[in-house]
Formats: sequence, structure tokens, C-alpha cells
Amino acid sequence: MTKAIGSKIILDESDNKLAEDFRKCVEGLLESENVRELDNYSQHFNTSRLQHSINVSYYSYLICKYFKFDYKSAARAGLLHDLYLYNRHIQKLDQSHTIYHPKEALKNAKKIAELNEIEEDAILKHMWPLCRGIPKYKETIVVTFADKYCATAEFITQILKSGQKKNKSRTA
Repeated sequence: MTKAIGSKIILDESDNKLAEDFRKCVEGLLESENVRELDNYSQHFNTSRLQHSINVSYYSYLICKYFKFDYKSAARAGLLHDLYLYNRHIQKLDQSHTIYHPKEALKNAKKIAELNEIEEDAILKHMWPLCRGIPKYKETIVVTFADKYCATAEFITQILKSGQKKNKSRTA
């Protein structure tokens, strides 16, 4: 698990209270074979779908904990929001990936965990406003915006890394 993008907190540390509390929220989910399989899929450039999901989960947890929302549900939904096991650039879909993948993620999440209404809403509507349905819960809005924030951070990180490689090759 290591850490979320941009975070200094190592999530595997046993002596860190925040990391320990986060791990308790997603306990059991990270050990699921389907969740672990997300590491085999690229999400944004070189970020795996598992790492992206951990990023979204952790930031959803932090924001909800700060505002005294249901941070456990937000952390769980953040981890499961992209639980689809196909490469969207290869697999042909009958409908838009934007609309299809939240439904697929919810179906897959229900196979490995019992979900509450907040978790279901957050998984299903994390692509808002690009998908149908307005979020019912504040935690859904947090997961939605954490997803956008993390995708942007992952994108910018890759651009900066590729820029550094180009600069190094020019000076070499």
C-alpha cells in the first residue's frame, strides 16, 4: 500500500495513528483478490488502478474525517469506486465507459463486500456530473472530488516526470 500520491504518511506504518485508522476502515478490502488485481491495470499514465483507488480512498477518508462525515464509508467507497477489471482502451463497450464503469464497479464491489447506502451511492455516482443521478450524500461528493483531484495529481506527476527525463537527456 505504501502511501497516497502527495502524502508523506506511509500507510503501512504500524506506529502511525492516522495510517492505522485508515487501514481499519478498508480492512479486508485490500486483501481481496479482485481489489489486488487492480494493480494489473493502468489508470492514469503509469499509475495503476489500485494505486489510484488507494489515493482516492485516502483523501476521501481525510476530508470526511476532518468534516466529521462518515469517513469509513468514504474510504471504502473510494477504494472500490473503480473496481472494474477490463482495459477501457481495448474492450469495446455498448455504452460510454464513463456511464458503464461505475455500474460495473458497484456490481463487483457487492460481490466482495456488504455495502451501505453511502458506499453504493458514492461508487455509482463518482463520475458526477458526467453520469446520471445527483449524489445523495456529502460523502459521495467528497469521493467524486477526491477522484478528480487524484486523477489530476497523477496526470501532473507524470508530466513532470517526463519533463525531467527530457531535461536530463538534453544535458547528458
